[in-house]
Amino acid sequence: MNARTATITPFTIDIPDQQLADLKERLTLTRWPAEVTDDWSRGQPVRFIKELCEQWLNRFDWRAAAARLNRLPQFTTEIDGQTIHFVHVRSGRAGAFPLVLTHGWPATFAEYADLIEPLTNPASGQAFDLVMPSLPGFGFSTPLAGPGWDSARTARAWDVLMQRLGYARYGFVGNDVGSFVGKEIGVLAPKGLAGVHVQQIFAFPGDAADWANMDAFEAAGMANADKWEAANGYQRIQQTRPATLAYGLVDSPAAQLAWNTELIFGTDGHAAETFDRERFLTDVSIYWFTGSGGSAANIYLEDFRSNGGSDDRRVDVPVAVAVFPDDFRSVRAFCEPNNNIVQWTQMPRGGHFAAITAPELLAADVQTFFAGLV
Repeated sequence: MNARTATITPFTIDIPDQQLADLKERLTLTRWPAEVTDDWSRGQPVRFIKELCEQWLNRFDWRAAAARLNRLPQFTTEIDGQTIHFVHVRSGRAGAFPLVLTHGWPATFAEYADLIEPLTNPASGQAFDLVMPSLPGFGFSTPLAGPGWDSARTARAWDVLMQRLGYARYGFVGNDVGSFVGKEIGVLAPKGLAGVHVQQIFAFPGDAADWANMDAFEAAGMANADKWEAANGYQRIQQTRPATLAYGLVDSPAAQLAWNTELIFGTDGHAAETFDRERFLTDVSIYWFTGSGGSAANIYLEDFRSNGGSDDRRVDVPVAVAVFPDDFRSVRAFCEPNNNIVQWTQMPRGGHFAAITAPELLAADVQTFFAGLV
């Protein structure tokens, strides 16, 4: 590794006024589709996307959002030819343990902003240093340097990153795409990895009789899985044709916004009145200003080509799973054959993006798990 590629450079978000003016002009000139039905049965309804675009155009303050993000210590480095952007917050507490936190789609590194204080400066117990990278091809980890950036390659890059930052031993935390990276880093089992904490393990029974092993919480969650399976067109497109999708996402802010609502707000609008729209618009703005809507989709294609969605490899490092009710509810009996599960928590509330909707619950679960591994 030469000195140039190992360089860590301070980073500040700085979007020129010209790009802000361009965004406003494009939003003003949006061409709206005609609707067949005014509901979520065929996709995101026009009235809802118009509400979000109007807020983005007239009431959302990007400069204020960027200023909040710039209060976090941000950096870039190059790993395996790819620019990697990350936040690195040191606790300042003696004995703080390092964690690498990996976001999902269509989120950004900011998914974990509300976990920073409770994990780096907890009221009691174990404290942590936090490293929060942007996935390759997402946000400020752009442009995507080339093909092949699947979750396994990302996991290897994260191990390089943690070593580069001087951490001989560390833990992993992930959600959504980050959970897939968690699987890969668990399989890789680098020398410094203490454990893996995820919100989902996407495992299904090898025998039909195993369905009887679900408890009531898990069985009720099958409705969530069925609803997602019936309307997850975004996944199938990103697994197969991300390059074609990219034309619309990088040219139309309304298209980028609407595409990102598919998972954030749900395919039935269940989170339309509860999810923090300012947080959502901050993330959409990052996708828009970096032109990363298409490149971010590539990890779906890369992972699908790597394993086709079928994976029975074993993770022997300690694994914790935090299962939130308004999410795909992982089933412990399905996950245990291929994972060394030492902590399994069924949460009383929260959804797929629990770091935003229930950060105190997630932070406490992370702290409990890694306190036992330090």
